[in-house]
Amino acid sequence: MPLDYRAPRGPKITLAVSRLTAARPELRRGALLMIPGGPGNPGLGGPSSAAKRLPQSVLDRYDVIGFDPRGVGQSAPVDCGLAHDDLSMTKLRPWPAPDGTITDNLATARRIAETCARNGGPVIRTMSTANEARDIDRIRQALGEQRLSAWGESYGTYAGAVYATMFPQHTDRIVLDSNDNPDPSRVGRGWMAGFDTGAEDRFPDFAAWASAPGNPDRVAESPQAVRALYLDLAARLDRQPIPWPGANPATLNGNVLREAMLESLYADAKFPALAQLILAAQGTRPLPLPSTPPDQALQNTVAAAVGTFCDDVAWPGSATDLARAVAADRVTHPLTAGMPVNVMPCTFWPYPPAEPAVRVTPDGPSNVVLVQNLRDPATPYTGALKLRQAFGNRARMIAVDSGGHDAYRANGNACGDSLVTNFLVTGRRPARDAFCPARR
Repeated sequence: MPLDYRAPRGPKITLAVSRLTAARPELRRGALLMIPGGPGNPGLGGPSSAAKRLPQSVLDRYDVIGFDPRGVGQSAPVDCGLAHDDLSMTKLRPWPAPDGTITDNLATARRIAETCARNGGPVIRTMSTANEARDIDRIRQALGEQRLSAWGESYGTYAGAVYATMFPQHTDRIVLDSNDNPDPSRVGRGWMAGFDTGAEDRFPDFAAWASAPGNPDRVAESPQAVRALYLDLAARLDRQPIPWPGANPATLNGNVLREAMLESLYADAKFPALAQLILAAQGTRPLPLPSTPPDQALQNTVAAAVGTFCDDVAWPGSATDLARAVAADRVTHPLTAGMPVNVMPCTFWPYPPAEPAVRVTPDGPSNVVLVQNLRDPATPYTGALKLRQAFGNRARMIAVDSGGHDAYRANGNACGDSLVTNFLVTGRRPARDAFCPARR
């Protein structure tokens, strides 16, 4: 691949690609590319995961293709060389100080931006979503396919949408799962801001579970009491953190609890971890062993995310404007305490985007299916509707009455799963946007 598509004869990079061949060659439809999320998540192991997750009817008909996007994993990986303290999720997600001030966040964002710009090398400056789409088309060519099917998840929905916009003639059947708002003026800024809505949409699911009679990890007697307890406990930990050796940071403070809350909302299976942390913070359980990923694993993920976020679009914002936005958001969305609209490293990124972010349009074949949980904490339903609107008649939306991040083959909703599978196997989309009720 060209490092810089504006200089196709210049330096090259190599992308790592994997393939699981169709189980029944006589039924083979083509290649189904898995587009990973993040940005910054590797995808080379995607086909192995798909073999356990996808129905046999899909595995029979497609070569399932995985890849590490540029800058990620085994594809010319980038690394910022950040200090250990700056790899804490309470630094990487800009949780404000207990009093709502953002002075420390501004300093952290500037430091991370300067360190990544200094250490990230030439690849980090080319990691836009438009370049990922160009890379995907090079993968298509290398596979010898005239048209490519794709299954994008989370950030991969935006990358898939950009591919379908830039190369519509080379798309076959496109499934976009847990969808990002494609607003080209905001891109990553909009995705971050969506966490406040997503958390409010999803937290009631946790609160109902955490107050259910008979739950061994029950924390309160009603959903309303669970919410009040979480907010009160976070405020108390702001004032009186608890030592937590081995974690990063090595204390359980209010922002660590808030970060644990947000992470727990991604899947019902993560609810017990948050409930147990709440109980431990109250002194009724021992603190669990911290599950902090090793620094080296985080270095690549963080660098790739910074590169993609900052290369897609400029992130304007004065300290005064950011502080004002945080203060307002803390009032309207207390669960996330102003973090989603706070300062990020891209505010201080020294390199302007090489090109405008891609605007998704209705131009192209009607071959896109969006599948979306109604209560997704990371890519909220309101943002998914924006992608549906941008695609126009190219797309159909399958809305699933479920919570969590990831929808297809992720939460046991037979209605949503069967509609997506039918599209991949037969090419038939729902005649109109579909709604799938909660599984019973």
